[in-house]
Amino acid sequence: MIKGSLEQRKSDHIRINLEQDVASRTTTGLERLRFVHQALPELDMQAIDTTVSVFGKHLAGPLLISCMTGGTDEARTINRNLAVAAQSAGVAMGLGSMRAAVMHPEVAHTFHVRDVAPDILLMANLGAVQLNYGFGVEQYQRVVEMVQADVLVLHLNPLQEALQPEGEVNWSDLLRKIEALVRALPVPVVAKEVGWGISPQAARQLSSAGVKGIDVAGAGGTSWSQVEMYRARTEVERRVAEAFMDWGISTVDSIRNVRESAPELMVIASGGLRSGVDGAKCLTLGATLFGMAGPFLHAAVQSEQAVLDEVNVMLRQLRVVMLSTGAANLPALKRVELTGWL
Repeated sequence: MIKGSLEQRKSDHIRINLEQDVASRTTTGLERLRFVHQALPELDMQAIDTTVSVFGKHLAGPLLISCMTGGTDEARTINRNLAVAAQSAGVAMGLGSMRAAVMHPEVAHTFHVRDVAPDILLMANLGAVQLNYGFGVEQYQRVVEMVQADVLVLHLNPLQEALQPEGEVNWSDLLRKIEALVRALPVPVVAKEVGWGISPQAARQLSSAGVKGIDVAGAGGTSWSQVEMYRARTEVERRVAEAFMDWGISTVDSIRNVRESAPELMVIASGGLRSGVDGAKCLTLGATLFGMAGPFLHAAVQSEQAVLDEVNVMLRQLRVVMLSTGAANLPALKRVELTGWL
């Protein structure tokens, strides 16, 4: 397994997310919104179409099992349980940050899931900041090939890095390097925040760099500042992290920021979603997929079936929303009425 602090950090992240309250003190904004209920939808629920095509892959539902983990034996079990469920349900999956696999090839197998999920839309994942710490096109290409990924997720986490004792905090001149990377890679690149959302400026910058989509990962879900607070080694580190428990741009505002500032980009909505109803709201706001991590992490430490049950709950909830709003398919869902404060 990974030697030293990187292995410990991966294990800490899994343990803290499972055992501690690390929810953001900022809400997603989804609680402000309500669908207009249709008492006479004129639809057969069994005929409702939830399929969507993304990057050439046909999905049974617009759900992404979001990027979570990798690099340890426990993470390997989690990833494979997630992948088996994604394959069975016909939904997409993202892998956790794969820097460990680049630096320590002996742990690459903890990310390998294609043998159990040959057909899914699979997303590899590496941090953008690594471009300032010795990584180039070769390393990003390597992680894509390593797991036979369809997409590269380039994650953005300056606040988390700033709060980690071992964090990498040189974020200068990254946009130019991201643009060069996007041009060089043979697969689409999706930029992803990790829980503090996307501003209009960031959406425009990423669009100019050529990314094909943005996973907004808005505030309202897991707060990685809280996670790092629990990892703190000193009282000073703890107090610094504690101040950011309500930091970030809400999921609703992040979706709106991308739709208005970079309308040509595909939006993946994540950050505090807890149900298929939340997911449906995000789709109506303009997202193509909705993603979740927390609910699936708790299921994945149990079994493949527990993850599949959770996926089926989310997709069933989405289908009920579509019946109750008169939406026969996902394009129709985008046209239904949402009330509340946007």
